Amino acid sequence: MIRRFGEVPDRDAHYRVRPGVYALLPLNGQFLLTCQYEEDPDIQLPGGGIDPGESPIPALHREVYEETGWKIAAPRRIGAFRRFVFMPEYDLMAEKICHIYVARPVMRLSDPVEKDHSVLWMPPREAAQVLGNAGDRYFAQMFADFS
Repeated sequence: MIRRFGEVPDRDAHYRVRPGVYALLPLNGQFLLTCQYEEDPDIQLPGGGIDPGESPIPALHREVYEETGWKIAAPRRIGAFRRFVFMPEYDLMAEKICHIYVARPVMRLSDPVEKDHSVLWMPPREAAQVLGNAGDRYFAQMFADFS
């Protein structure tokens, strides 16, 4: 059973399973994060949905690049959680299965290519307080406690 964070699912709603990959990206005592500015600003672990036919690791590389402009190396899965959310950009009720990795940011290639995203650098303990969802905060805190 995967641990759930966030809202209790609505028993009357139909949720579509949406697997995704997200990364804790430590470098020089800071995390590389993304802030999505569409509607309300939301600080997030870089990552996103795994496209149909795509494997998790290539999806992680793609998503981190799109949201941060950075190339990463040595991704290692550290856990997963799920959360039930409405995704307005897709008009979708989703059961997000969030696979969490730790990876090393190795090179900035560009600015974020995904619309309405910007890069933030933040100490792990601070990130664990301000990330926009409880699952991300949990894994950031776990990393901070063991580093």
